[in-house]
Amino acid sequence: MTQETIKTDVVIIGAGPVGLFAVFELGLLDLKAHLIDILDKPGGQCAELYPEKPIYDIPGLPQVSGQELTDRLMEQAAPFDPTYHYNEMVESMEKTGEGHWRLKTDGGLVFEAPVVVIAAGGGSFQPKKPPIPGIEEYEGTSVFYAVKKMENFRGKNILISGGGDSALDWTINLQPLANSMQLIHRRDGFRAAPDSVNKMRALVDEQKMKFHLGQITELHGANGQLEGVTVKGKDGDFNVECDTLLPFFGLTMKLGPIANWGLNLHENLIPVDTEKFATNEPGIYAIGDINWYPGKLKLILSGFHEAALMAQAAFKHINPEAKITFQYTTSSTSLQKKLGVA
Repeated sequence: MTQETIKTDVVIIGAGPVGLFAVFELGLLDLKAHLIDILDKPGGQCAELYPEKPIYDIPGLPQVSGQELTDRLMEQAAPFDPTYHYNEMVESMEKTGEGHWRLKTDGGLVFEAPVVVIAAGGGSFQPKKPPIPGIEEYEGTSVFYAVKKMENFRGKNILISGGGDSALDWTINLQPLANSMQLIHRRDGFRAAPDSVNKMRALVDEQKMKFHLGQITELHGANGQLEGVTVKGKDGDFNVECDTLLPFFGLTMKLGPIANWGLNLHENLIPVDTEKFATNEPGIYAIGDINWYPGKLKLILSGFHEAALMAQAAFKHINPEAKITFQYTTSSTSLQKKLGVA
């Protein structure tokens, strides 16, 4: 049975914050969007890696969690009735005879659209795993590479491994919930914000947690349940008791099939202009962390700006003869009708 082709104005690859805001900007111009994401839910890295961690640099929101930001962006996009396709990865993209783009996913979906917007963050991201024999047996039961719900760690004897922002942040944030908290790092210097390091050291001084110097070499436990680890220290091996291990060694970004789409990559990023955020392929745009241009800042707020300019360019690409009358949502009755607030 041949899969029916889904035809739409715009296909957005990536349902993170920037992809979600692109739905809103495209919707104001009456462009219908379908979004495809490899994850099982919207929000990208925000929702997947730090749903409860505060974000402080979103304009107008002094503090917002990754999950709340995702929820608000979904609500903002809702009037334009986007269609979401989760657990799908775009495997191929080719030009049709009509100058449109045909995309196929690993789940067998087929899309056709004049415009494709790549808002895929850094591609698909995977945690860097520590080279500890047998760690796979404990993953998802007592070894976790991300904190999706803090409450799940209440009353646990937690050992966090790493020296970056994630390791220090979660040490501080989970310490009040944990039965016991320990941090291990191979050296006494950290790649984290100085304020976080100071807070961690204060907790150690107050005997509310322990800090160990060394590297984990072995895990002990049974049936996926951790009981402790062996640590190689400066003065020899020693054991640390714990029932939960959180290794934070950063992420490996993998472009996946995007690398084969004929886009002129710059260090695994997609070069774009700063007028339209267009790629070297007509009708394909890239916004958010996946793109590159001189002066690029990898901030969500930068991605929002890119989405707004991309939407204007996408409209002109689809409707070359039409004229856009620039309008403000505060004063335009027609835009307010689209938003359902008029």
